[in-house]
Amino acid sequence: MAKSMREIKRQIKSTQNMKQITKAMEMVAASKLRRAQESAQSSRPYADKMKEVISSIAVGSKGIKHPMLETRPIKKTGYLVITSDNGLAGGYNANVLRKVMNTIKSKHKSKDEYSVFVIGRKGRDFFRKMGIQPLEAVTDLSDSPKFAQIKTIAASAVKNFETGVYDELYLVYNEFINAISQVPVEKRLLPLEEVASTGAVTSYEYEPSAEGVLEELLPRYAETLIYSAVLESKASEFGARMTAMGSATKNATKMISSLTLVYNRARQAAITQEISEIVAGANAQG
Repeated sequence: MAKSMREIKRQIKSTQNMKQITKAMEMVAASKLRRAQESAQSSRPYADKMKEVISSIAVGSKGIKHPMLETRPIKKTGYLVITSDNGLAGGYNANVLRKVMNTIKSKHKSKDEYSVFVIGRKGRDFFRKMGIQPLEAVTDLSDSPKFAQIKTIAASAVKNFETGVYDELYLVYNEFINAISQVPVEKRLLPLEEVASTGAVTSYEYEPSAEGVLEELLPRYAETLIYSAVLESKASEFGARMTAMGSATKNATKMISSLTLVYNRARQAAITQEISEIVAGANAQG
């Protein structure tokens, strides 16, 4: 019985230590979440204004053509998948990877029909394990990613569409709804059909020409959308981690209560047994 009690006490201590860790991680994730939300929100006005300018040029200038605005027959598809570098975030990574794999299995018959770009170590390792070698991968992003950290992979993903390596490009990431809700989404980034079809038109003067401005702005706009998705994914990651660590802390609390009850019962049984043995010994001597 004494050995059993020691084991229970050791398990209680171990669970208490784990609870301290998960509680600290929950608080850290909550702090990072606030900053990530602010970063994601601050990037939207820039992307919206750029979309407005591009839409005005595309709609207001007749006869302008650009590969990023044109729909072509789909022979190959590109996917840019955004995951995290670390785990302990509930279903954050599993949900987005499951979504992209379901799409790949349903749409493509061979690996020649798609290409994959990955942001995040979890995604990179997953695709390698599945026998899918990403064209490019970026890992070790900071908690507040800068555009320079993803510029190379974003530019490469956009350039490959322009040059015809694939005929459409999808972004697959976790869309941030709130601190406890993140939804894996799959959005078609290229071609930029919705930009050319919008009705909003503002008069601008171009130098040297509308075509020249579009040539510069369209790739930057697509790269900006990728960066916005990265920022939103970071907010989703911290929200998912905060929720996961909160649940782990609650479970640890319940486990400690349950183990403490078992320990107290075992201790009471041991004391009762000792008293019974003392009484029995006294009666035997009397």
